[in-house]
Amino acid sequence: MLTNLQQQPADALLALIKLHNDDPRADKIDLGVGVYRTGQGETPVFGAIKAAEQKLVETQDSKAYLGPEGDMGFVHALMPYIFGKQDPDMGGRIEGMQTPGGTGSLRLALAMAQRAGVTRVIAGKPSWPNHNQICKDLGLDVVEFNHAAADGTVDMDAVRGAIAAAGEGDAILLHGCCHNPTGIDYSHENWDEIADLLGKSPVLPIIDLAYQGLGQGMEEDAYGLRRVLAAVPDALVCYSCDKNFGLYRDRVGALYAMTKVPADLTKIMSNGHALARANWSQPPDHGGAAVRLVLEDEALTAMWLDELDQMRVRMRQVRDKLAAAGVTGGVDLSPIGGQNGLFSIIPFTPEQVQEMRAKHGIYFAGSGRINVAGLTTGNIDQFIAAVADVTA
Repeated sequence: MLTNLQQQPADALLALIKLHNDDPRADKIDLGVGVYRTGQGETPVFGAIKAAEQKLVETQDSKAYLGPEGDMGFVHALMPYIFGKQDPDMGGRIEGMQTPGGTGSLRLALAMAQRAGVTRVIAGKPSWPNHNQICKDLGLDVVEFNHAAADGTVDMDAVRGAIAAAGEGDAILLHGCCHNPTGIDYSHENWDEIADLLGKSPVLPIIDLAYQGLGQGMEEDAYGLRRVLAAVPDALVCYSCDKNFGLYRDRVGALYAMTKVPADLTKIMSNGHALARANWSQPPDHGGAAVRLVLEDEALTAMWLDELDQMRVRMRQVRDKLAAAGVTGGVDLSPIGGQNGLFSIIPFTPEQVQEMRAKHGIYFAGSGRINVAGLTTGNIDQFIAAVADVTA
């Protein structure tokens, strides 16, 4: 029976990791894997997380099941940072549950939306490849609109057109900040307009907030999400702690649902619990518990926010250095300075991507997406020179 299965193509990112690992050159550069790196090229464990984990070792007295909703102390501790400290549950209109990373949250959100009657998902392109992959696996149709204009800014005409064309049975998937893969974010004025348009539309917003704090700051990066939620009756929010707490391998995420009638939340979340039970039963506890302990302790919270600030400052310095190079060979690097988060896309041709690998030992996705955190003071000049060489 199992021989009936068809060979699937290898994951492009995993294949890229292998290519980089197999390259013997000492000066090779990995700009493919989407994790934060320090100026020394390391992906560290946050000091705040280390301290919380030590506390967890000393105080945790059971490994018993938590249930499909996960650690609700973790879920609720995040809410003031996501939705605002003044009214984090918007008058009892928001509830959540823990998920295995942001991917688990997205899978659950899309499956819940499908149960609620959604058949089409409106999504910008390019986007994180797993967005479309999850939709395809669930049998949801994807209707794409251009996220970025030719000049490296947001294509608001395409956004307006996508929302205007959407109707009952549609959801729209939006990146809350630090757009993956382009780094091109909506401005506050853009979000104001998007929120007003969605407030007049029957479309269900699904907001993917996977990089809060890595763009402009924790509060600044939540602006668009909060603006949309203030304008619409219902929404789903997918959250990841993998990046802003450095918990990649521990898979720490949450799904939040907002509805117009608070009494409906019990019914809505029961569907999330049932879907989770049929998929992963319950999420892994360790990472979520560590985040909860950080957020319950003022000193650890301050340590975490300071570490997050340092990450953001370093990535901003890399972006400023790239932007200062301006027109380099045949491409203009200056737009990178106005973008946010881990990623940007440089308009390389497929042949130039291959030449960057073969000639210069610099590895990134075939789309031209680079992880700016892979660049350091020790290799950024090498990267800029390589760009000039292959694009001239």
